[in-house]
Amino acid sequence: MTALGTGFTRSRCWLHAHPLALDAAIASAVLVTMVTGSFADPHGGPNGPTFGTRTPGVLSLVLMMLASGALVFRRRRPMAVLAFTGLVTLVELVAGDPPSPVAMSAVIALYTVASRTDRPTTWRVGLLTMTGLTAAAMCFGSGPWYSQENLGIFAWTGIGATAGDAVRSRRAFVDAIRERAERAERTREEEARRRVAEERLRIARDLHDVVAHHIALVNVQAGVAAHVMDKRPDQAKEALAHVREASRSALNELRATVGLLRQSGDPEAPTEPAPGLAVLDQLLDTFRHAGLPVEVARPDKGLSAPLPAAVDLAAYRIIQEALTNVQKHAGPHARAEVSVVRVGSSAEVTVIDNGGGTTASAADGREAGGGGHGLTGMRERVTALGGTLTTGPRYGGGFRVHAILPFTARTGERTVENA
Repeated sequence: MTALGTGFTRSRCWLHAHPLALDAAIASAVLVTMVTGSFADPHGGPNGPTFGTRTPGVLSLVLMMLASGALVFRRRRPMAVLAFTGLVTLVELVAGDPPSPVAMSAVIALYTVASRTDRPTTWRVGLLTMTGLTAAAMCFGSGPWYSQENLGIFAWTGIGATAGDAVRSRRAFVDAIRERAERAERTREEEARRRVAEERLRIARDLHDVVAHHIALVNVQAGVAAHVMDKRPDQAKEALAHVREASRSALNELRATVGLLRQSGDPEAPTEPAPGLAVLDQLLDTFRHAGLPVEVARPDKGLSAPLPAAVDLAAYRIIQEALTNVQKHAGPHARAEVSVVRVGSSAEVTVIDNGGGTTASAADGREAGGGGHGLTGMRERVTALGGTLTTGPRYGGGFRVHAILPFTARTGERTVENA
């Protein structure tokens, strides 16, 4: 059964690839059927049709060969083949007595037209063919107009048109399903690519925030250690200890971030929670150890309800990046102030500094991005959550970063409202 099924499948594929050979086989089968049917006499005896009592004439054989031969080209020129077979059938109905079943070729041609055109064309051509052939059979036939042979021509031409229209409708339905499936597949692929791009952008922002923050601290503490190494070795050791702590924190956060890129078969990624405002004091301590005085204005009732995870992470990263910029650009005597308060249905994060007396060029450099991606990353984080970010120099010196983060993120997370 397997070999038989495989052979049938191969034969069908070969016939689909060679439609002319398939049409030639159909034409041959139609010719054999018409010739065989021409030996039957519908009025040969009192008990009904008889076989072998009638022999087709030469004209009938020629007409049957011409009609069946035209069916070889039914796919290329369906209308022309239908017109030719219809004309041959009319000639046979007028000249044959009794006529041979040449009308079978017209039925096959009408089926082809109906299966390859639209429904209005099928109705027009089908009615014309049915009416013309049936009228010719009634007018020129040897029997009465209501004989079964005449009604058979009407019925078979109607069946051919109906079957062709049904095949065309089914083919259109299958093509529509296939097109929808292909469009859905393309949509899924585009959605997957979009999600991958968003995830890559998010990971890139996290990597930038982690590296920029900790490398800036390491740079500052290493400079302090080098400056006081000879005169104050105790302070140099303390600075180096901060360098080691910042390096360890950077490695831990990099390991957690890069763990997101592991494949399913790789070792399990770290399960430490993402940083947020809950560890804000630890973040500020790292800057204070690096020599940047930081004050916090965080009222007791400012954020009594927890933030969504995405908003909490964004607020932490904005403060981290803003203080890193202060550390790098605001000068050696700068002071910073961090404020996290709730205003209505959003959280406002503000980071300001006094610039240490050298804010003009430094503020311009930070606003232009300083050649990096700090402000751009902050803006992307805030925009992704549906918030707004305002950055720029302060009147009288310094720089200000102000972010408004909604309590309901685009990801669908919702905070717990205060009781």
